[in-house]
Amino acid sequence: MIVAVLQGLLALAAAALVFAWLGNSGPSGERPRTGPLALAIGAVVNFFDTLGIGSFAPSTALIKLFRLARDEKIPGTLNVGHSIPTIAQALIFIAIVNVDVALLISCIGAAVAGAVLGAGVVSRMPVRTIRLGMGAALLVAAGLFIARNLGLMPGGGDALALSGAAFVAAVALHFIFGALMTLGIGLYAPALISLSILGMDPRAAFPIMMGACAFLMPTASLRFIEAKRFYPKLALGFAIGGVPAVLVAALIVKEMPLDLLRWMVAAVVILAAGMMLASGLKPEEAPARAN
Repeated sequence: MIVAVLQGLLALAAAALVFAWLGNSGPSGERPRTGPLALAIGAVVNFFDTLGIGSFAPSTALIKLFRLARDEKIPGTLNVGHSIPTIAQALIFIAIVNVDVALLISCIGAAVAGAVLGAGVVSRMPVRTIRLGMGAALLVAAGLFIARNLGLMPGGGDALALSGAAFVAAVALHFIFGALMTLGIGLYAPALISLSILGMDPRAAFPIMMGACAFLMPTASLRFIEAKRFYPKLALGFAIGGVPAVLVAALIVKEMPLDLLRWMVAAVVILAAGMMLASGLKPEEAPARAN
């Protein structure tokens, strides 16, 4: 019942986003059209996003490579274009992956609260320092996870629920991850590695991390749509190309053997850490919310 309510709320969020998008595409907006490059980018980045890599960093890199948008409209384009595929991810994984409902709702709620309540705190912190710190922390966490995969450390890794201190830690961490999203720090990699280290089956992390982002991104997208600070042509391509790619990637994650999935988690987190460290070493840019 609770899962059905979550899915219903996600469907409403998607409908509200589409309605707002169509309502703001009048004479002064662009016609609802797109191109093959935008469709291709949407398909590729959302395929890998469904595997836990994230979509914002690779999308930004491709946008800059092909000079598809001015910098000030990139955050809006990413939020609007990737919201529908992210909602699709959440709907699919909440339906096909078994995970403790109490943990699912608590972590999603904590991430949303972190984005709302923690934004004022983290926004005053140095973005570069946070990115460097998070990148280093992810590398350490990936090292510990690899040690566990090799049998060098004790630990489970196949649980579908957490209890006691582990439950509290997971919820508290998602509050922090939600707050960090306001600085452009993606939630997927830290959520994936932290839940795995706490002993969960990595698959169980997918509905949690995707549900959190699926509830956060539409809110930001509505603001960008109202202000017309995005490129409709690009965003439409990301959305249309992304949804089928999500369906394909979801089947891969669902059927992937657990041992292989654990190694994929380590690879994803190392990649995310590298991108975060690289961004931390660059001159600071305007913050953008990421998944």
